[in-house]
Amino acid sequence: MIAPVCIESLDQEGRGVAHDAEGKVIFIEGALPSEVVTYNAYRKKQNFELAQVGQILRSGFTRVAPQCRHFGICGGCSLQHMDARAQVAAKQRILEDNLRHIGKVEPELVLPAVYGSAWGYRYRARLSVRYVAKKGGVLVGFHERRSSFVADMEACEVMPSRISALIVPLRELVGSLSIRNRVPQIEVSLGEEVDALVLRVLDPLTSRDETLLRIFADKHHIQFFLQPGGQPETAYPFYPENAPELNYTLPEFDIVMPFHPTEFTQINPALNRILVRRALNLLDPQPGERIADLFCGLGNFTLPIARRGAQVIGYEAGASMVRRAGGNARRNGLAHDAQFKEFNLFEADEAWLKGQGHFDKMLIDPPREGAIAVVNSLAIESLMPQRIVYISCNPATLARDAEVLVHEKGYSLKAAGVINMFPHTAHIESIALFEKPGVEKT
Repeated sequence: MIAPVCIESLDQEGRGVAHDAEGKVIFIEGALPSEVVTYNAYRKKQNFELAQVGQILRSGFTRVAPQCRHFGICGGCSLQHMDARAQVAAKQRILEDNLRHIGKVEPELVLPAVYGSAWGYRYRARLSVRYVAKKGGVLVGFHERRSSFVADMEACEVMPSRISALIVPLRELVGSLSIRNRVPQIEVSLGEEVDALVLRVLDPLTSRDETLLRIFADKHHIQFFLQPGGQPETAYPFYPENAPELNYTLPEFDIVMPFHPTEFTQINPALNRILVRRALNLLDPQPGERIADLFCGLGNFTLPIARRGAQVIGYEAGASMVRRAGGNARRNGLAHDAQFKEFNLFEADEAWLKGQGHFDKMLIDPPREGAIAVVNSLAIESLMPQRIVYISCNPATLARDAEVLVHEKGYSLKAAGVINMFPHTAHIESIALFEKPGVEKT
């Protein structure tokens, strides 16, 4: 019989961390710090085991009842059993631990964590679709935990209620189509004035299928896009074609940001507004300054920087995204102050950066892989920006890059903190401020 263990902490996947009697590390899904639990291992390695919680012999003070009835089966959330405030505290600890152990740095200031609504926040989602005869029809939802099966869902508490309420009707709709076996995915993309659903269709629709989609769209006040190809760019508006523009807004900066439903935008628009505000406060762009926005996307930070009067250049891989960002700058009257260039920043080096000229400040918002090529390219003292704001979705790569910035490039880590962009998940969004010595802190 396996002896119970005491949970010491959470790891970056939201699993409880414990050690067995021999000292082997056990990562236990569903267990929380300070709890005493039994566990059922589903993967055993020489130095660690992965397990699912069995019995909770002593419950932790942060444990709460999950709000969603599908929690534990659906893989969309991993932390609904933990108090929302405690989730953020755990994420802050993970960020600080990564900076300390991987980056060998500590921020001079730990920024207050940014909170938002813990429910109904998710304005983007990629839902899998599968016809399963044994389940009585079509399933629409996220994958089950540690599985390729689609969870048998009827609601989703982290999506807005109006979209959660569409899951069952969407199951019925797809089940009524002639190509019910050829619709593998529905992408949800919500804007200020319209809710868009992108159907991935592997075969053409019949005229009856098209009629059913139009009836559904009118009844539920959504817009359908169809995506016949493997590339997101193949998605096009199906019905209604005259729907309002899909966009989000940054009212503090008087910016309207149009986007295509398959383009990347933050899934939590309320927290995105706070993130942009914090990033701009830390960066403190001033008129006359020249600033680089790396991994700029549609211009989520570029345009607010330009609105503050600085000259900013956004860099992004992919010509279509650069064109879209430029269009957004023109739409907001910022084409003079915001420019965009196409470049794969994973290939950045000293010669490339030298060719771009001096930047007073820099904002970096990379994907999970981080921005190691960019930070390594900062090799000429006279070309190093005085201030860098680094937004991260992976504390491990942020810590790795922080080590280079601090211990090789001479920057100081002035501040760092978490933005709880994804409540009830283990995803950690964070922001950090780096400065060269002698620069006054904002």
